[in-house]
Amino acid sequence: MSERQTIALVTGANKGIGYEIAAGLGALGWGVGVGARSEERREAAVAKLRADGVDAFGVPLDVTDDASVAAAVKLIEDRAGRLDVLVNNAGITGGAPQAPTTVDPATVRAAVETNVIGVIRVTNAMLPLLRRSASPRIVNMSSSVGSLTLQTTPGTEIGPIAVAYSPSKTFLNAVTVQYAKELRDTNILINAACPGYCATDLNGFHGVRTPEQGAAVAIRLATLPDDGPTGEFFDDAGTVPW
Repeated sequence: MSERQTIALVTGANKGIGYEIAAGLGALGWGVGVGARSEERREAAVAKLRADGVDAFGVPLDVTDDASVAAAVKLIEDRAGRLDVLVNNAGITGGAPQAPTTVDPATVRAAVETNVIGVIRVTNAMLPLLRRSASPRIVNMSSSVGSLTLQTTPGTEIGPIAVAYSPSKTFLNAVTVQYAKELRDTNILINAACPGYCATDLNGFHGVRTPEQGAAVAIRLATLPDDGPTGEFFDDAGTVPW
């Protein structure tokens, strides 16, 4: 690793959109940490990325576990001494059914624990390393199903009824805004990204876009110029309404 090489960490990067984000950032010559819980899947993803010429390294990471996150910080610090880009991609749907009137509250709690609290846990743990970067970027992978505007616009069909997953993304968007407000006097840019409806394991491969297409918006936000936006919500077409 060279002193000037940009270092990124992508959570949930062993498959799907996370993997394609790692591949896209790696294609820029970056060092990319592949964050994933499963050792087998993580190492397989790293091997595949390295075979494609990416300077990838595995980062054992469960975003719901304090000790796991602390160990990931130490691994990146020992390897690079700093972190330039954090992509909070790890997420779960929480499973079905998610009708509000019949949902098990544990389903909602699980979605929030990974999709929101996990992002806060990882972001705060990585912030000391991000502050050492000349141009730190944080990208939170959200979804248009978290948009209250799109959810309430007549004639706009945005996702199924899902009282755990959709509101967890609304919550994540609100959290992103709060980070941007606190960090507005720093050089850290933090934004939310909607990858679109991609065919991934998360939705049983029912999506209409490829994971590679879904990764594009995250790669764009990870490579924003220093005067780029912060505290906003984007997809490929531009700004997504809150």
